[in-house]
Amino acid sequence: MRGANFVSFFTVGGFFIGLFFALLKAHGAFELLSFIFTITLFFYLFSHLFVGLFVNTLTPRPSYFSKKGHEKDLDHFIREINKREVVIDAEYDSFKGFKV
Repeated sequence: MRGANFVSFFTVGGFFIGLFFALLKAHGAFELLSFIFTITLFFYLFSHLFVGLFVNTLTPRPSYFSKKGHEKDLDHFIREINKREVVIDAEYDSFKGFKV
């Protein structure tokens, strides 16, 4: 099961569990909504914690670090940042004469 599917399944299950307990314990509409929201939020956060700690670590993968690929990506990012800096500097210089 993918992590996103597990989170969705657990959140919906938490909603229905929250609805069940809210119907048993709540005395008003605000309490009903607060019980449902709190229990659903707990299940949502717990499922993210579970996915983060267990699901992604259970599948063993070889950890191969491609240094050349990483350096190629970083060089691309640096070129893009330099292009954007030139555009921003040109825009800044064109508005330099205006007074607010």
